[in-house]
Amino acid sequence: MIKNAVIRKIRAEESQEALALVWRVFQEYEAPDYSREGAEEFYQSIHDEAFLGQLNWNGAFLDDGLVGVIATRNEGKHIALFFVDGRHQGQGIGRKLFESVKTDHMTVNSSPYALKIYRKLGFTETDEERSVNGLRFIPMELK
Repeated sequence: MIKNAVIRKIRAEESQEALALVWRVFQEYEAPDYSREGAEEFYQSIHDEAFLGQLNWNGAFLDDGLVGVIATRNEGKHIALFFVDGRHQGQGIGRKLFESVKTDHMTVNSSPYALKIYRKLGFTETDEERSVNGLRFIPMELK
């Protein structure tokens, strides 16, 4: 079932809610694949003002509030963060978020958990899995 989420820019006053959603979904779905160091590195990155200042955010909203976010950088050419609340995964919300930022050529460093999702969106691997400061990722691109 595809839900009719409203996709729009995240407002400044919604940024803390967006970060809380990112952290909650990360802990549930991605942290189990990471070392403690990797989870701590991710936490630090989403609290780093310099990193956050580079991002353009879109959110998916349903009647019960914010249920998904996508954040890009490099003029929209790189997906930096992409998370949908677990209760709303598999319902087309992530695809709608992705379509709201999609460009002709994009890159992403996919977590192991999200690899199948990015493949489904049309991304292909450009290199083997890497690990930096405990963060595991697979470089991917969409052409």
